[in-house]
Amino acid sequence: MKKTIYIGTRGSALALYQAERVKAELEAACPDIAVDLKIIKTKGDKILDVALSKIGDKGLFTKEIEVALINGDVDIAVHSLKDLPTTLPEGMQLGAVLERGDCRDALVSVKGKKLNNLTAGDVVATSSLRRSSSLLSVNPNVKIVDIRGNVNTRIEKMESGYCDAMIMAAAGLERLGMEKYITEYLDPEVMIPAVSQGAIALEIRHGDSYIQSVINNINHAQTWETVLAERAFLRTLEGGCQVPVGCYSKVEGNTITITGLVSELDGKTNIKDVIVAPLENTEQLGIDLANKLIEKGAGEILSRIKANLNNKEE
Repeated sequence: MKKTIYIGTRGSALALYQAERVKAELEAACPDIAVDLKIIKTKGDKILDVALSKIGDKGLFTKEIEVALINGDVDIAVHSLKDLPTTLPEGMQLGAVLERGDCRDALVSVKGKKLNNLTAGDVVATSSLRRSSSLLSVNPNVKIVDIRGNVNTRIEKMESGYCDAMIMAAAGLERLGMEKYITEYLDPEVMIPAVSQGAIALEIRHGDSYIQSVINNINHAQTWETVLAERAFLRTLEGGCQVPVGCYSKVEGNTITITGLVSELDGKTNIKDVIVAPLENTEQLGIDLANKLIEKGAGEILSRIKANLNNKEE
């Protein structure tokens, strides 16, 4: 009789795609197990009329699933890794990652707009301060509005006239078969992606040796090394997923190139640096890159942004 392992996941189409992909890979790699999904609604799914940056990002899309994990209701939590805080709650650990998808952002437009032909009359929607600051750095005149909801909801809002274009993660659109809406893939050098964007994470209970041994079968080694570097970079900056911080890793042979960015909200000031090093001890490389940016003034920028967001909440 097969042992059943339970996966906790959000209920959006993208979250279910990711959980189903983990299920398929686990069952293919481990024929002696069966995998079932349990859908769990998170705070981020319930509050759809407030900008993400105003809610705070401590487990916004993960906390309720982690509660189910720690209580033993599920054995694995599957997330978009960019939604997972860099410091996990006590008793949790990042167990594995699947091979990373496209890490780039994409410009989506029903009007066929591209980055270089956006005008001051165009309205661009995004829920990300990183994306909005990067866009303003390229085109300071464009109007930016906030948008919430799953991928399908956002597309419907755009089609109904809410905005002329949106910036979204390319991987999510590709996984849902919605590439037709992409008018331009944005070069990571122009818009540096979010930390771990495109990676699917498996979070487990700390010390659960059986589940760890099972998911080791589907862990993608190169993706693991790159996301460790990027998450260490973000953790050292003490940034979160709702501040204008980007990090992009590229592996060529045994060499990793990590690019990091911290930006002012208006996009006028960007602090950026790069580390090129052997593909080893990547967490330390991420820490070193963050410290290079801190020396250039990144800490002051992030402190001002956080203070500004806190004042707005009050």
